[in-house]
Amino acid sequence: MSLTPAAAVDDILVRALAEDAPWGDLTSEVFLPSGARARAALVAREPGVLSGLDVFARAFTLLDPDAVVEQRAADGERFAAGDVLAVVEGDARAVLRAERIGLNLVQRLSGIATATARYVEAVAGTGARVVDTRKTTPGLRVLERAAVRDGGGHNHRFSLSDAVLAKDNHLAVLAAQGVSVGDAIRAARAALPHATTIEVEVDRLDQVEEVVAAGVTTIMLDNFSNDDLRTGIGIVAGRAIVEASGGITLDTIRGVAETGVDVISVGALTHGVRSLDLGLDMDVTAALRVAAAAG
Repeated sequence: MSLTPAAAVDDILVRALAEDAPWGDLTSEVFLPSGARARAALVAREPGVLSGLDVFARAFTLLDPDAVVEQRAADGERFAAGDVLAVVEGDARAVLRAERIGLNLVQRLSGIATATARYVEAVAGTGARVVDTRKTTPGLRVLERAAVRDGGGHNHRFSLSDAVLAKDNHLAVLAAQGVSVGDAIRAARAALPHATTIEVEVDRLDQVEEVVAAGVTTIMLDNFSNDDLRTGIGIVAGRAIVEASGGITLDTIRGVAETGVDVISVGALTHGVRSLDLGLDMDVTAALRVAAAAG
């Protein structure tokens, strides 16, 4: 998460905490004495790849600036079931108020990192780069993209403002207007700054030559069979980066990578993952020691 702006993390957490306790944590406020302290451990219930630990820690320090979060692992590291990933100590009301938000995020982000690592391992040695898509949770893209990186994957364009990527619906509008895709690409190149990349998605082999000849940076071959991917790569002949996309799964990605494509985009990295089972276990012994000292 080191590349994620702190302000973006705080913005997400402030909104999440406000959603979860808009007028405070009623249970903790009536059940727990003011000034009570708590110590708890973030424990893995299953193995995986860690992501979002800084976000988890920040959830607690936002509510209690004096809280101490000891991070015992780092984003991108693999962990086993039973590993203690962090220890939190602070005001008990703040710890319990931040618990669910911190857990929700670190569980989801670690799920993304773990899934990404599996896809990356599946293409090892092929030279293909595994990348994410814009199929992210609204409002959480900056965190989910970081989780993909923690899993060893790479990021596609962050937003619609970052690069030109003309997809099937764009081409359909062009066709309805009687504009060829080649002419549209050339007009875009003339209008854009030289550093802006242009990518065009095609779903048929007969579209490849026109798109590449017009001067795209990347051509996306969508829902192509592996045989057609090889044919398409031959037509491109090194004139553009070749990206494969469309329903790629962990079972099929190795075959796609072995066709020789440069990039494989996988929407399932962010939209189809399961959050990992991580728990926050309260240290009752520590709480009793504190209570005894206070008495």
